Amino acid sequence: MAFRIRTLAPLAVVGLLAVAGCASGGGDAAEEPAAETRGTEADPVQLGVVGASEPYWAVFEAAAEEEGIYVDIVDFTEYTQPNPALSEGELDINQFQHILYLADYNVSAGDDLQPIGSTAIYPLGLYSDKYDSVEDIPEGETVIVPNDTTNQARGLLVLQSAGLIELKDGGSPFSTLEDVVEDESRVKVEGLDASLIGTSLPDVAAAIINNDFLENAGLTGEDAIASDDPSDPSALPYVNIFATRAEDVDDEVLNKLVEIYQTNQDVLDGAQESASGTAEFVQTPKEELQASLEEVQEQAQSAG
Repeated sequence: MAFRIRTLAPLAVVGLLAVAGCASGGGDAAEEPAAETRGTEADPVQLGVVGASEPYWAVFEAAAEEEGIYVDIVDFTEYTQPNPALSEGELDINQFQHILYLADYNVSAGDDLQPIGSTAIYPLGLYSDKYDSVEDIPEGETVIVPNDTTNQARGLLVLQSAGLIELKDGGSPFSTLEDVVEDESRVKVEGLDASLIGTSLPDVAAAIINNDFLENAGLTGEDAIASDDPSDPSALPYVNIFATRAEDVDDEVLNKLVEIYQTNQDVLDGAQESASGTAEFVQTPKEELQASLEEVQEQAQSAG
């Protein structure tokens, strides 16, 4: 079979956002494809991801087709794109984010996207090409963290756990650079786009690097000199998920796709290779995922 990848460029998403700003209530229902045709060859499921060129997505698509479900993989170049596209009907489902990221999006956009299945937790690590341990990093050096809201907070918590910084009130999933207590911290912290951090590593003492960018930086999860603990119950907001619109949480075809991802060993092996060996796969019930989302959204609203 041919692997179908459709790339939605940033400009197209800007158009979607513009439409969202003037929409009056979801559009003409007559233009929406019938739910019972979803997943057929004529109406393939539109699945949005970031990084569709990873080989395991071709494996996933083939596995789904063996189960009678046709899938089009829609590739996005930035994390900010798949949720608005899902909300506006460009997608049926997406898979690229953890619960905390979705909570932040829902609150800021006034949306109600929901998780329907889990994939994995990816420990977030601190890396250095100058120092072999956290203890070796001299006082006053600079450490980089991602500058997006959720990964920055998580990165700051990793730095605090490693003893490099102190955060106001002990930190939270919504901490920012402004919460770093400079007088009580060993290092200076700066934010940078996650995709640029790997190439900037030689310029700083250490950096928090997202798993998606480890391979391009010539690193694996085993190179981390510090990381968070995925087995901690408080790590649930960092479980990566399949998400869809609220009205589709019980859709049989979409839930079957989740099951295929979670149980097909070839898909899991490919995802593990793509994650440089850092993935810890989980099968968390969607009710628990949705309850966690609701809790984190309440925290986000309080933090705002």
